[in-house]
Amino acid sequence: MIRTGDQYRESIRGRREIYINGDRVHDVTLHPQFRPLIDLRADLYDLQHQGESAAILTFKEGGEDTAIAHKMPFSQADWWAKRRASDHLMNKAGGVLTRTGDDIVGELWSLYDAKEELSEIEPSFAVNIQAHIEKAKREDSFLVSANADPKGDRLKVPQDQNPDMLLHVVKETDAGIVVRGAKFETAGAYANRAVTKPTIANWGTEEKSEYAFGFICNLNASGLKFICRSGFAGRASAEDYPLANKFDEIDSLVIFDDVLIPWEDVLFYRSTKAAKFIRASLHRYTAFSFIQRILKYTDMMIGAALFNIRQTGLDRLQGVQEKLSTLACYRESINAHLTAAIALAEKSPAGLMMPNQSLLYAGRVTACSQLPQMMHIARELCGGQISVTPDAASFDNPETKPWLDKFYGVGGDWLVEDRRKLLAFARDLLNSDYAGHHLSFQTFSQSPSFAHLAALYRNFDWEGPLAFVKDAANLSDKVEAQEMSAVGDSAISNWFSNNFDNLTPETAVG
Repeated sequence: MIRTGDQYRESIRGRREIYINGDRVHDVTLHPQFRPLIDLRADLYDLQHQGESAAILTFKEGGEDTAIAHKMPFSQADWWAKRRASDHLMNKAGGVLTRTGDDIVGELWSLYDAKEELSEIEPSFAVNIQAHIEKAKREDSFLVSANADPKGDRLKVPQDQNPDMLLHVVKETDAGIVVRGAKFETAGAYANRAVTKPTIANWGTEEKSEYAFGFICNLNASGLKFICRSGFAGRASAEDYPLANKFDEIDSLVIFDDVLIPWEDVLFYRSTKAAKFIRASLHRYTAFSFIQRILKYTDMMIGAALFNIRQTGLDRLQGVQEKLSTLACYRESINAHLTAAIALAEKSPAGLMMPNQSLLYAGRVTACSQLPQMMHIARELCGGQISVTPDAASFDNPETKPWLDKFYGVGGDWLVEDRRKLLAFARDLLNSDYAGHHLSFQTFSQSPSFAHLAALYRNFDWEGPLAFVKDAANLSDKVEAQEMSAVGDSAISNWFSNNFDNLTPETAVG
């Protein structure tokens, strides 16, 4: 139930129509722009079989070793285990991966929470959802999320423009539905399955729409084409761009050219009501790992900035310390939201343990909205040398090496080569085309900023502050037509309640 790296490579090899830089890719596992990330992904699979890592990354189910990533969360302990496993993977990788599969399975859990609503549409949908949750565990699948569409004219409903602009159903058969259109997907060319569903869109005025459906897509299916953006790996040496050459997760425009989706892979179908419900709750689990990745990225920024200023003694300056403290506050704000989201977790409609939704979505707003400013502060702390330092080859050239050794030597314990490596790391983290891509990805990956705020609006307990002010100002009962909850923070109140077997102050502190 846990696969090896070689098994992962074999699962994606030689069956797909993949294009990059205008060329057809015949073996994605060997292509120079895909291979570094695929090899890293394979290494992470192999970690599940290795000693201490196996104990952190796996658990026993039915006598089999199973990935923690695919374990359904029924307790706070499950979330602590998931958080520790994700940190362990990033630490072993030496950087941040946004697509490792442990996040996207949460979209299936959101669908599991909606099983009663989906069963009203078609009883088989709930059965299919449960089957795919089990399949992900059994096969240790690399799941991705097919979400974003080519935008088209967003003022028009899809029926009033090119009908293929949004993915839609063109035919029903006894075997399943036939779909046509396209999706953008990170890592789609080298993942196993994609949880495919509508984006934030206007599906038209009909109660039933050919655009409102979701399914699990086998990425080896006939009729799929992957047109990929150019990768960062190989553009320049790994010595000068250590992150771009190892952590570039290549995005694809995935073309669905009349692809057959078997009925057992359909999760909901032709229901605008279901599509809106799923979109509203899609990130109730996946936002956790998304935010945790930004936390690890922030650790990289702090470490790179602090090393850079300590090597020249600038960490003694008050102005520098203030900037470092600003980074630390940002980091700890993200950490606090993640920690509190577990500590004040909530039961989901289907009995799973959800991270506290208000705190989770507030953490996402904090992490994403402040990231550009924090990257700028880290860039200021690293200084202009990250943009002017010569490449590694110049440090090795016998004619230029003495000069660079002279002007990049700062004495003490700092070797010239260590300083060059640090500046190259900081440049790739904060100042390269890879860094700009990463910032854009984090900004829009789960949804744009207005949707982040909308999710918080839907999940914040507005009644608590209203009840508090009503009592404090001695307002009449006429100011509220509906009954308000008790004064106070409902999340804190639940923490001290006995409503949930797995939610008590003792378990909350982990």
